[in-house]
Amino acid sequence: MMDGISPMLSRKHDLTIYSITDETLPDQEIRNGIQYIRFPKETYVKEVKRSLKAHAYDVVHVFNRPKNIALYKEASPSSRFVVSLHNEMFEEKKISDTEAQLCVQYVHKLTTVSKYIKSTITRRVPAAEDKTEAIYSGFDPNSYYPIWTSRGMNIRNQLRTQYGVQDKKVILFVGRLSVKKGPHLLIQAMSRVLENHPDAVLVIVGGKWFSDNTIDGYGKWLLKLAKPYGNKIIFTKFVPANEIQNYFSMGDVFVCSSQWQEPLARVHYEAMAAGVPVITTDRGGNAEVIRHMWNGYIVRDYTSSDSFAEAIHYMLTNKEEAGEMASRGRQMVNDFYTFEHVADRLDKIYMEAYNSEPTPLSNVTVSKYKRIKQRGR
Repeated sequence: MMDGISPMLSRKHDLTIYSITDETLPDQEIRNGIQYIRFPKETYVKEVKRSLKAHAYDVVHVFNRPKNIALYKEASPSSRFVVSLHNEMFEEKKISDTEAQLCVQYVHKLTTVSKYIKSTITRRVPAAEDKTEAIYSGFDPNSYYPIWTSRGMNIRNQLRTQYGVQDKKVILFVGRLSVKKGPHLLIQAMSRVLENHPDAVLVIVGGKWFSDNTIDGYGKWLLKLAKPYGNKIIFTKFVPANEIQNYFSMGDVFVCSSQWQEPLARVHYEAMAAGVPVITTDRGGNAEVIRHMWNGYIVRDYTSSDSFAEAIHYMLTNKEEAGEMASRGRQMVNDFYTFEHVADRLDKIYMEAYNSEPTPLSNVTVSKYKRIKQRGR
């Protein structure tokens, strides 16, 4: 997301972006007025601390590493800190009590990709309530072409021809092939779906992992479940990131069958941007951007294949209503979930932080805490 929002933020702020080294990129460069500094993964935290000591940054924005906030604050006491989280980084196995407390104490603001992720922070550290704000993800909806546009329809027709589903009702799953993503439930739902919609096809887009087409035990089970359905279930395998937006245009309905407490899956924004009716589960933050029967359908009984079959049947049967939901979804994306919206909210947070006094260092530092722990062993 930083690539999307940094050009907008750089119009008002002098940006320096630290990241991990990449063999295709220089260790340091200035591009479009933004300074990029890259450190090896193995020594990243150490190098960032050293660099923070050498520079006087007004605001330091840390992404998804709350346990490092105290270390960075010790290196740069005069800086104000912001941390953004896109998953459950306040779990006990990921951050100690002391690190969590110091993070909340030192930051001006914590931002999260959903209210659900905010709740995982405030349950652990109640004092974080007033400092934590959900800022939903941003992206470029203009790279997605709704199926009611001529370009969207062309993309739709090309892909449907490629997979031999030109005249079919396409049920679309996009995501990793893992138990917690739940594609097995959609395969199991197909027997009921086909009773009412014999022309339906389930297209499963994705592999075991990003750019990984190897088949593990779960993948073999999916293939076994799908075998009786023949060409009614299609696996595309891994699709490159720069092509994935086109695949949403294939669908008559998109289904997110997540079983785990999803922070808030990006596929919801993508499906809405492509103008495809959405079905999702009431897990984690998913239901925060989908309002039941307004811009999508929420499956409450998320472990039941029958519940998914019922939702799919409803959307395929009530095409006009599903189309209205899809239209509202596209409008919602344009109104609330662009890079511009995220950049505007972060700009306000940066200015609030800049105009505030830096938080003083605590008597309990992470370094001191770790030394005490080691002596106690």
